[in-house]
Amino acid sequence: MEIQDDDLDRFEAEGAAPLPDTEASGHVDHDGISIWYASYGSGAPVILLHGGLGNSGNWGYQVPALIDAGHRVIVIDSRGHGRSTRDARPYSYELMASDVLAVMDRLGIAKAAIAGWSDGACTGMILGRTHPERISGVFFFACNMDPSGTKEFVLTPIVERCFSRHTKDYAALSPTPDAFDAFVQAVSLMQQTEPNYSTDDLAEIHVPVAIVHSEHDEFIKREHADYLARHIPGAELVLLPGVSHFAPLQRPAQFNAALFAFLARISA
Repeated sequence: MEIQDDDLDRFEAEGAAPLPDTEASGHVDHDGISIWYASYGSGAPVILLHGGLGNSGNWGYQVPALIDAGHRVIVIDSRGHGRSTRDARPYSYELMASDVLAVMDRLGIAKAAIAGWSDGACTGMILGRTHPERISGVFFFACNMDPSGTKEFVLTPIVERCFSRHTKDYAALSPTPDAFDAFVQAVSLMQQTEPNYSTDDLAEIHVPVAIVHSEHDEFIKREHADYLARHIPGAELVLLPGVSHFAPLQRPAQFNAALFAFLARISA
């Protein structure tokens, strides 16, 4: 039966589908912190980067589908998220991009596609600009590349349910389970001040890019998605009807179809 969880009732209560078992998981010590990763399957590699305050388990509906489609799938808990640690430095997308490269180096992955969600998308886009030799394409879902792209925050019931799940997951997974409030503050500061890409910066992105925007996104303006698609060379705009910032959880089949179409395009 096709999953549909538009209000995130299931996600709040149970989380996404569990990630598959794998022996290829562990931690990479990098720059004073420890980054958790897991690798599945074989084939053209795809790295999934979750959103702010979340963890790799949020990709539970995508990992099995990508394995079945013949991809090697790597999930990473961003620094300070999930099972990964952080140090006293402020969060930055550049730091998180360096963490992704460290995991790629550990796993011997010369080049991979990035599917990023929210903060993970921003990290992926930065990698696409700064290390195009390592990135075969960026599926950029539900994110901005400068502060003007965000809407005024409104705590809707859907956002509240997602935050509730993140709170539970942090307590269960984090090496610092009592530090959730400080974690939220630190991530929020980054989101309020970064990224700050200009049109000139966007013009320097030469890897294949899909700008993916949901009809009811709670955080990102539709006109910002249009702006990114216009200013990144060769970028395509993909619109997802009927879903919001949480499309991978709300209607996984719809989200996965868009992701598979992009991966097919960049491998053609």
